[in-house]
Amino acid sequence: MINKLKRRFLIIGTVFMFILMSVLVLIMNTVNFHEVTVDADSVLDVLSQPDTHFFEDRQEREKPDGIDGFVPRGMSPEVPYESRFFIVRISEDGEILQSDLSRIISVDDESVKNYIDEALQSNKTRGFIDNFRYLKTMDENETKILFLDCGRKIDSFKSFMTISIIVGLAGCIIIFIAFVFTAGKIVAPIAESYEKQKRFISDAGHEIKTPLTIINANVDLLESDGEKEELTDIRQQTKRLTELTNNLVLLSKMEEADHKLTKIDFPLSDLVRETAGTFSALIASNSIDFSVIVTPDITLSGSPDAVRQLLSVLLENAVKYSPTGGSIALKLIKHRKSAILTVNNTTKEMIKDYDLNNIFDRFYRSDSSRNSETGGHGIGLSIAKAIVEAHGGTISASTKTGFEFLITVTLPI
Repeated sequence: MINKLKRRFLIIGTVFMFILMSVLVLIMNTVNFHEVTVDADSVLDVLSQPDTHFFEDRQEREKPDGIDGFVPRGMSPEVPYESRFFIVRISEDGEILQSDLSRIISVDDESVKNYIDEALQSNKTRGFIDNFRYLKTMDENETKILFLDCGRKIDSFKSFMTISIIVGLAGCIIIFIAFVFTAGKIVAPIAESYEKQKRFISDAGHEIKTPLTIINANVDLLESDGEKEELTDIRQQTKRLTELTNNLVLLSKMEEADHKLTKIDFPLSDLVRETAGTFSALIASNSIDFSVIVTPDITLSGSPDAVRQLLSVLLENAVKYSPTGGSIALKLIKHRKSAILTVNNTTKEMIKDYDLNNIFDRFYRSDSSRNSETGGHGIGLSIAKAIVEAHGGTISASTKTGFEFLITVTLPI
């Protein structure tokens, strides 16, 4: 249990930190890309002003004076002159009226045509095509498209994104390592409390056995003078308390970290049939229909005594909560490398989802079953779970209609 708690702590902590790091990296890169886009659009807005005279002669263009009035606050007046861009004018029928490639050398006429076609097909007035941010403006007779080279900024953005991802992953790894070294200390108080609880149950169980034995011996002595109803009640209660004590000691041993079952190969199919046969008379006496389906020749490596107790717990539970005239179905099948054992029974009361979530907890019984008629201690399914997990298997509870209870056990073979 403690090892499971450590693993759960590591998984939850690591997943939480991974999500946190991912969100931080996503936010930083989103903001960074937004800044690249905003800066590019600001430059495009300046370059697209009609007084910038892009299509005038080179001699006139070397001394532009109209652009200074359009530079926004915070932008250097040199930025538009340092930018690499090209601009084209296109007629209504798609013919290129004029293009200016004097401010860029990384594109040729064919590339320009591809960029123009893609920009015209887009319904957006702004967007990215490769490393170019474009701005599309439309007049009555023509369309003007301005392409700004954002290659350096995009390369910087990609570098920042790569570094941030690497740093984020490195951070997750470092935090995971830190969790590995601190998980033991964090769960240490819980582990200590759990160990004390197990020791108390084990020690108390052994201590209780002695007075119970003495009580039974005295009852036997008193009954020699004649059986009395009071003595019968005492015997029944001491027997019930003895069973509870034995089950608690067994469960405590099963949950010990160093506890290992003595495993041998044995015919699981034969054991299931044999155990089912011992319950046939009891089930028939309660007017309950009992069906058994067992796939032959299934062999399991485990403890025959523990598996027999597992079957007894499941069948006793099914008999206890099945109504008169109900049904119990026991099935054992082989699926790939696993043996699947199911016990399905009808129930007297409706089963709720909350009950299914807690059904394997110690001393848990649904509110409707907390009466003297059902008997038991609410610890049987906890023992069943411990036995299954000691064999490396899984156990689960489910219901389809609410008035039938299905236990599914999967054991590796």
